[in-house]
Amino acid sequence: MPKQPNRVTGNDIIHFIHGNCFIPEGQHVGKPFILDNWQQREIHRIYDNKHGTRRAILSFARKNGKTSLAACLSLAHLCGPPAKYHPNSQLFSAAQSRDQAALLFSLASKMVRMSPTLSAVVTIRETSKELICAELGTKYRALSAEATTAFGLSPVFLVHDELGQVRGPRSSLYEALETATGAHENPLSIIISTQAATDSDLLSILIDDALAENDPHTLVKLYTAPVDDDPFDEQTIRKANPAFGKFLSSKEVLSMAQDAKRMPAREAEYRNLILNQRVEVSNPFIAPQIWKGCGGAVGQLENTTCYAGLDLSETADLTALVIVGQIDGKWHVQPTFWMPGEGLYERSVAARVPFDMWAKEGHLLTTPGKSISYEHVAGYLREQFNKYKISKLAFDRWNFKHLKPWLLKAGFSEYFIEQHFVEFGQGMASMSPALRDLEQVLLEGQVAHGNHPVLQMCVFNSVVVKDDAGNRKLSKKRSAGRIDGAVALTMAMGVAPLGKPIDVEALIA
Repeated sequence: MPKQPNRVTGNDIIHFIHGNCFIPEGQHVGKPFILDNWQQREIHRIYDNKHGTRRAILSFARKNGKTSLAACLSLAHLCGPPAKYHPNSQLFSAAQSRDQAALLFSLASKMVRMSPTLSAVVTIRETSKELICAELGTKYRALSAEATTAFGLSPVFLVHDELGQVRGPRSSLYEALETATGAHENPLSIIISTQAATDSDLLSILIDDALAENDPHTLVKLYTAPVDDDPFDEQTIRKANPAFGKFLSSKEVLSMAQDAKRMPAREAEYRNLILNQRVEVSNPFIAPQIWKGCGGAVGQLENTTCYAGLDLSETADLTALVIVGQIDGKWHVQPTFWMPGEGLYERSVAARVPFDMWAKEGHLLTTPGKSISYEHVAGYLREQFNKYKISKLAFDRWNFKHLKPWLLKAGFSEYFIEQHFVEFGQGMASMSPALRDLEQVLLEGQVAHGNHPVLQMCVFNSVVVKDDAGNRKLSKKRSAGRIDGAVALTMAMGVAPLGKPIDVEALIA
């Protein structure tokens, strides 16, 4: 299309990037930043829209160069062709976390330092995350929802990086920045992100509205795999990954697909991050077939060093103790479960779980009355420490203060408790490495759990949640039912690698 006065074209942006930007990191670091064909198409769609683009949404899977492309566009608006039409303007990139905001700024700063042309006109301010082009009076700044408010700003260009991380329909940072552009005649807002988890999240609402073509000034390009396609097929993967086989490693992505196919606990994350589908990232921890494949008979643990996990319930719920020991390279699992004896049948009916039948079969122990007797549990623990060489027992400090007096009454000394009872946090920091260790031995078939029905129920109910850094933990809130046994097993495996053989008999004496 012919170039109009005061209008920047896609070719203007592409020529600026090709002539001034360099690849900031990775195996091709330092080479000229040559946009791929699909990236050039998206730039043309944004800047050559005959209606004029007010908002553009680009959504594709991770590792397809979202942040690098956003950094290039930010530099173009800082000191390239758009800046000539908007001197003395403010530019911002916005992210939900400080780390994500710093990442875009870092990439843009590296590009400036690599380019003789850009470094001659752009000043970098590391502490404030700002880039300044004094000649044109333009200023770019990286913002995060964690650190600041955007009220009082007047941006002409915005990049919303990974807006899909916003949960729910609102973001104060997004709203403040978008409403602040009203002072300008032709502002541009670009959203570059992997999809959000649900239809009710902010990015999903914006995408659906754009797909409905309600506003000719809003454009959307959604690279996503249809939910009915085979999620592990290469052709399906390509639909969400325009850089597949180029600067996105096909080998790495296909390996992730195989991991997700083998481990359902990772499938939702895979669908969201690799297939760019709207999927809540919460899953059963381990595939049923993998768990059942480790159902061998449990050996005698008396002659090996053991480790244990204790998940103390509320007084009327399930309490779990899991002891593990290694025999001939395989971890043997011996669980014990308690519930109050009174009202057990009614609890079974309400939960649709055969607790009463399991109690009759000996898989579930009951304590007298309507609540778990910690005195009973403490006495049982004393018997287990007398029977097995338990080096470490991991516990959640919640409710432990109520158990400890009964441990002392049962004959444990303060010194013994200090040496053998290990407080085990239920957050990401402690649970994530323990889950990884447990998952590893299960996948390698190095577990024998004897198909204990209560433990199996807990494992199959277990749902994993993840934070932004990829750390994981079991979530009782999101799980389908009781998971106490899975938590106790995870804690036992979490202290097992740390335990050292101790002369338990000498300490007891």
